Amino acid sequence: MSATAVTATAPATTPVTAPADTEQVVLPVLGADVRVPLVTGGETEYAALDYAASAPALKRVWDDVAAYAPYYGSVHRGAGYLSQLSTELFESARRTVGDFLGCREGDQVVFTRSTTDSLNLLAAALPADCEVFVFETEHHASLLPWRGAQVTFLDAPRTPEQALRTLDAALAARRAGTPALVCVTGASNVTGELWPVRELAATAHAHGARIVLDAAQLAPHRPVDIARLDVDWVAFSGHKLYAPFGAGVLAGRADWLREAEPYLAGGGASRKVARRADGGVDVEWQEGPARHEAGSPNVIGAHAVASACRALTEAGFGQLVAREEQLVARLRAGLAGVPEVRVLSLFGDAAPRVGVVSFVVAGWNSSHFAAALSAEYGIGVRDGLFCAHPLVRTLLGAEPGDQGECGAPEAAPGERSLNAIRVSFGAGTPDEHIDRFVRAVTELVRDGARWTYRTEDGRCVPDPATAR
Repeated sequence: MSATAVTATAPATTPVTAPADTEQVVLPVLGADVRVPLVTGGETEYAALDYAASAPALKRVWDDVAAYAPYYGSVHRGAGYLSQLSTELFESARRTVGDFLGCREGDQVVFTRSTTDSLNLLAAALPADCEVFVFETEHHASLLPWRGAQVTFLDAPRTPEQALRTLDAALAARRAGTPALVCVTGASNVTGELWPVRELAATAHAHGARIVLDAAQLAPHRPVDIARLDVDWVAFSGHKLYAPFGAGVLAGRADWLREAEPYLAGGGASRKVARRADGGVDVEWQEGPARHEAGSPNVIGAHAVASACRALTEAGFGQLVAREEQLVARLRAGLAGVPEVRVLSLFGDAAPRVGVVSFVVAGWNSSHFAAALSAEYGIGVRDGLFCAHPLVRTLLGAEPGDQGECGAPEAAPGERSLNAIRVSFGAGTPDEHIDRFVRAVTELVRDGARWTYRTEDGRCVPDPATAR
């Protein structure tokens, strides 16, 4: 099948239907009432606009974890009531996550530490001679785990259609008869743009390849349905899905995972262990998810992820998406009113996207700008290359060795930027935080910072000795 035969006018994820009368749903999150000091005096409510790195935990998730904590017990090993309760809670969480992802019959849900851990697990399970195809636009979590395989890195596409054509050509040129895996993001952690996942999956399967979806940025913002998207695996992290740190998921086909050596060797992954006469050990490994979950599992983390899945499902993605799209439009309109701001994009302004926007400001070092947003306005954003160095450098036209000090001006008209600023938000973001962010950007560009900043341990920080 040729990719030119595939229509990709808009990136495809699981569709959502917004209600006719969109209710403004803001899910309660921890930290919503935290106040932080300002270098200019006083304090303000903290505006957490770094959801793409780690979203604040939903209050409901935290309450569920606290309700379970007194009943904490060992999993899969104990005869006592608390152990049995914990085991059922852990396996119930697995079923909840499977339902949330639309898993097919025979699919497995494996609990891991994070998206990074999930993709490294899959990388360790690749069959011999497997070829891996990955766009340079990926986060490092999906760009780097494949070092033991033959990897083909694909250039950054500038349209969804180009992504399909590029993948189609690369797969057509691969070695015949060998296993192949495509790894692709669902939503960029740099631009927020949605990728044509379903069409990419169709292209991969037409060439006999499999595909894994990095849904770290997609799952918190859009429904992810493995069966509808027809992907082979999905990976995501709990800490981006409004759950506390420490748990992730790899869900999908069982065969490669069943045939691979356990990701970790130890208790839980083993079914039978016996000493041999020659002094060695014979091991019979588990065949289900436990095969790759050696050691005492993170039952609280799994319970938290499942709680977040239930909360998002019950809130309704239709309403959540409709509101987020309003916030994205509001933010982009505000930034468009500041001529010095350049928003980064692969697919163009009309591309659908989640609540992630990266930009540079002419005449400003991005680290300096982000530090001023925090110290003078109580707004938390991210600056740098966002663990997606090849993509950001491609968008900025920067070289791998480029770097800048926080006090040095950067991105003057006609000059290239060295790093970028990222603002990201989600279901717990109040409208006021977006409005305050736009006002802060406008004031900083117009009036400059009110404080002096210096580089300390590689970070731009307020200089306690001086103010402007």
